[in-house]
Amino acid sequence: MDRIPILRMGEFLLVTIQVDMHDQLALTLQDDLSERISACSSKGVLIDISALDMVDSFIGRMIGNISGLSKIMDADTVLVGMQPAVAITLVELGLTLPGVITALNVERGMTLLRARLDHQ
Repeated sequence: MDRIPILRMGEFLLVTIQVDMHDQLALTLQDDLSERISACSSKGVLIDISALDMVDSFIGRMIGNISGLSKIMDADTVLVGMQPAVAITLVELGLTLPGVITALNVERGMTLLRARLDHQ
């Protein structure tokens, strides 16, 4: 079974999606992330989607679900690297991704997570 690697970086988890997402892979990622957040007591999750050329409505909803799940587990989620075509598609699909914080790149995303952690 395919899995997306989840790297621990201090109190944060880094997920870099380098493959085309399909529904089962997204569900597996959601399960794996929830387990890692709990096991590591992570305070933030950074998801890098810069390699994705397309995000469908299911994957968009899964990103929202991951963010909501993380929040319930006391971890913020930042989505980085969204390509313009992906952003346009999400808007056209009517997906606003409530609760999902976005940043242009990994560096800015980590800065956001650190700032949010410092203000808790």
